[in-house]
Amino acid sequence: MSDIINQLKKGIAEDNIKINHSLASYTTFKIGGPADIFLSPSKIEEIEWALEVAKKEDINYYVLGNGSNVLIDDQGLRGMVIYLGENYTDVKVNGTNITAQSGVSLKELSLLALENNLTGLEFAVGIPGTLGGGVYMNAGAYGGQLGDAIEEVVCIVQGNIKTYQKDSIEFGYRSSTFQKEGAVILEGVVSLDKDKHTEIKKLMDDFTQRREDKQPVEMASAGSVFKRPEGYYAGKLIQDSGLKGHKIGGAQVSTKHCGFIVNIGNASSNDVKKMIQYIQQTVKAKFGVSLERELRYLG
Repeated sequence: MSDIINQLKKGIAEDNIKINHSLASYTTFKIGGPADIFLSPSKIEEIEWALEVAKKEDINYYVLGNGSNVLIDDQGLRGMVIYLGENYTDVKVNGTNITAQSGVSLKELSLLALENNLTGLEFAVGIPGTLGGGVYMNAGAYGGQLGDAIEEVVCIVQGNIKTYQKDSIEFGYRSSTFQKEGAVILEGVVSLDKDKHTEIKKLMDDFTQRREDKQPVEMASAGSVFKRPEGYYAGKLIQDSGLKGHKIGGAQVSTKHCGFIVNIGNASSNDVKKMIQYIQQTVKAKFGVSLERELRYLG
């Protein structure tokens, strides 16, 4: 381990390297054990170096943004976590385009668009993720998705920096080219349109109110656990299966929105996994519908 740390220090500021660092606070579920090595790079060169060391030393690495769509095992993650968060948030506005590093939160990005009278990101104001994670999974809400706004993405693929233009990116429902290629997203350019500040804010306020009214935003969760099955709504299937409020350990099916599992206090990763399996089995038995997990397991 010390040899790997010494290698990392050659290309990454020492303050940006931590050992045996707890990950729970870096996820919206507030669940997860420690990372063997935790890196919070502040520039592209540090990210490149981390990936180079990981390849050279043949160790696993994980890229983490806001941790809003992941469940990290209580035993933590072996290898290296590259955290693209508050150290990696440069952003600039150029006309109707915004260029942002992948650690910028989607809320911050949408509010910056509002500040500059730009429409096209209103749907993202309540999504608790970063630009990098949002692009990677094509995050969306209220009829909008990030793939609609993305003009360009810069990422690292197999050790090389590549720039993708909009027409060369495949976006699907909660999927993208970048998942297939195992890319590490560095920055993105969103292309927006001019509109009246009042109209943009009105739509944002509406989406925010709807989210607060219908989702357990005040509780620790990872958002929607399941993808929407064709012809159905996951939350309604779960509710109609009689699972509203069902508990396993510290994990509970939200009483506000059954598509969410919330951490009601010291939930373990195993509690959540057991709950997900129980929900899937129950809904399949009652309705014959297979719920596909949107939540990503790490570790």
